[in-house]
Amino acid sequence: MLTYLFNYLETIDFPGSGLFNYISFRASLALITSLIISVVFGKRIIRLLQKQQIGETVRDLGLEGQLAKTGTPTMGGLIILAAILIPTLLFAKLDNIYIITMLISTVWLGAIGFIDDYIKVFKKDKKGLPGRFKIVGQIGVGIIVGSMLYFNEDVSVHKKVPADYVLTGQEELVTEKHAALSENDNSKWIKTDDMTTTIPFVKNNEFNYNWLLGESGGKWGWLIFIPIVIFIVIAVSNGANMTDGLDGLATGTSAIIGIALAVLAYVSSNVKFADYLDVMYIPMAEELVIFISAFVGACIGFLWFNSFPAQIFMGDTGSLALGGIIAVFAIAIRKELLIPVLCGVFLIENLSVIMQVGWFKITKKKFGEGRRIFLMAPLHHHYQKKGIHEAKIVARFWIVAILLAVVTIVTLKIR
Repeated sequence: MLTYLFNYLETIDFPGSGLFNYISFRASLALITSLIISVVFGKRIIRLLQKQQIGETVRDLGLEGQLAKTGTPTMGGLIILAAILIPTLLFAKLDNIYIITMLISTVWLGAIGFIDDYIKVFKKDKKGLPGRFKIVGQIGVGIIVGSMLYFNEDVSVHKKVPADYVLTGQEELVTEKHAALSENDNSKWIKTDDMTTTIPFVKNNEFNYNWLLGESGGKWGWLIFIPIVIFIVIAVSNGANMTDGLDGLATGTSAIIGIALAVLAYVSSNVKFADYLDVMYIPMAEELVIFISAFVGACIGFLWFNSFPAQIFMGDTGSLALGGIIAVFAIAIRKELLIPVLCGVFLIENLSVIMQVGWFKITKKKFGEGRRIFLMAPLHHHYQKKGIHEAKIVARFWIVAILLAVVTIVTLKIR
């Protein structure tokens, strides 16, 4: 919202108003504001939740220190959502298609998580919102996001191609916009609105979803793209939900992933960096840097209260939103195929549950008695069962998340 004010101030030559033209300045403001909101107001919200007796009901799974968490305030995801949405509304351009997409995804998934937490806390139903309704809500997000990114005319990429490249019907020559970058080589720049994405670790690492449908891909490519978006949203949001089982684990991991996404968004939305790194340039995606800065600030600020021993839990209000935000953001900057690497912690937590349940069912059918791969799933509970302290498990998972984030960023040059 403040962008409109500063645009007006710039027209009357008000001192300092030009700073708002810099993404780095607005991103810094978004980060600082989200930190202030989550840290300063977080304590007040915790007290309010305690006063209303909105606390966690913990099942006894035989884990060390588990029962001591009974009564800890939950639904802290409201702090995270506020710390993301308010700075974004203040400092981002609200007519930007990517910002609109992220705001819809954040509110929608946060609402699903809130309903789930509300049923658990106020209706005293530990099962919460039935899984089928969560899936329906996530599918809804996937359909909306996929449709917006596929059909909106403002969504496009600019790619550098050889001088002898032959344009297809979906591409437009835009070399004149990047003439200064192309004057010293024989390349040219084209604009395309197809759903080209990035394949990691592969030379000439661009892949067009339309290719899967052959010649009719330009017309029916959404039949491939939207289901893929739905799958990614469901997988990553549920992965974040599974990871949210130890104090600070999901919050810290999400902050690390957010920093990596900020780097990827910045280089993809800056034509000079895109030219230097030989990656796709995504016009208008620079506003996403502001959103992800608020996201990182919200996670770090919430970690102030969520680190061991946690004073508050985010609940599904936070975990579903965090995972969904990461998924949609990666899709928007055409880096969704990097998710298995970047979100490796979420992936292994998801897989540990799938493997545990699957193997238990197979062995029960075969031997009459179910067997387990892990002492307990998700994976972080397996290490708890082995007697490793909760704080040490979280720290080691963070280290793994950092390594995966570094590998993800390095893929910009390793192909």
